[in-house]
Amino acid sequence: MTRVRVQNFTVSRDGIGAGQEQSYEQPFGHVDPGELFTWAFPTAGWPGRTDPGGSRGFEDHLTRDFARNIGAEIMGRNKFGPQRGPWADESWQGWWGDEPPFHTPVFVLTHHVRPSFSLGETTFHFLDATPADALAQATAAADGQDVRIGGGVSTVREFLEADLIDEMHIAVAPWDLGTGLKLWESPEELTDRFELERITADSGYTHCFLWR
Repeated sequence: MTRVRVQNFTVSRDGIGAGQEQSYEQPFGHVDPGELFTWAFPTAGWPGRTDPGGSRGFEDHLTRDFARNIGAEIMGRNKFGPQRGPWADESWQGWWGDEPPFHTPVFVLTHHVRPSFSLGETTFHFLDATPADALAQATAAADGQDVRIGGGVSTVREFLEADLIDEMHIAVAPWDLGTGLKLWESPEELTDRFELERITADSGYTHCFLWR
């Protein structure tokens, strides 16, 4: 049975997962992803790692779990790129280079559709669709595997509001950011629908696991 999952999504202690003033040079806006993801970047299983080594253990397990049984991903347009409105340049193909880390069909939610294209094992499709309709297409493409809701913050919130997510892993940094796009005030907001368990790692991050 296909499940809808959020994985390795990282927020500050005050619930902020992305900053303001996003640009080509700053995908997370004023928030430094190198600071926000300090729990994940040092692990051996981080998908972007290009050198050998890295830490092992609990948080490495979480980064390795990123691709387990995932058959498709759904993301918002501003996880794909910083452009708003009609596409001014369709030759630009995202932040991930010639081999994006997804290795599945990726469905990008946008009011301005454009032709699909492939980079390595990843094919990007652009949909003007509701969360439910996008999930139906992603579920068909996943062919029995799970669908990951990849973000950003607004997209995760849309799927939560539509009650379409089955389980989530949210890493919470041990500091506040103050301003930016906020996922929640507290994970307890979701305990009417989800079980919640917290595990604090040696990095100082608290990993929140939520499931139906």
